[in-house]
Amino acid sequence: MSGEGTQARIPLRLSMDDPEPMYRQIESQLRDFILGGQLPPGTKLPSVRALAKELSCSVITTRRAYQDLEQAGFLRTRQGMGTVVAELDEEVLSRHRREPVEESFREAVRAGVRAGLAAEELREIFEKSLRESEQLTERRRR
Repeated sequence: MSGEGTQARIPLRLSMDDPEPMYRQIESQLRDFILGGQLPPGTKLPSVRALAKELSCSVITTRRAYQDLEQAGFLRTRQGMGTVVAELDEEVLSRHRREPVEESFREAVRAGVRAGLAAEELREIFEKSLRESEQLTERRRR
C-alpha cells in the first residue's frame, strides 16, 4: 500500500444515517487512515471521479474532501499525476492525533460539570476508564 505510485484500495464507508455530510465522512475516514499509518506517505489515492463512482456519490463530494485534506496538509495533488498522501512531520502528526482526544476529554469534563460532579469524581472516572482500557489492551495482546 505504500510507496510513490502505489494505488490504494481504501475501505471507506458512507452512511446516509450519519448526520455528518458525506464529504466530511470521507475526509474524517481518510484522515484517520493517514494518522493511523494505514495510508503512508506517497500512497496514491483514487482520482476524484473514481472515488465518487466507487462510493456512489457525486464528484463534488469527493473533490471537497480531497481539497479540505490538501489544505490541511494531508494530501498533495499534482496535475496529471494524481493525489498522494503527503509527508507529515512528527510534530504535525502528533498534534493531529492529540486534538480529537483532547476535545473529547474537554467535552467529557463539561458533561461531568453539568452533571454536578466534583473534580475528584472526574479524576476517579478517568482513572477507572484508563485502567479498563489498559486491561482490555492487555487481554488483546494474549
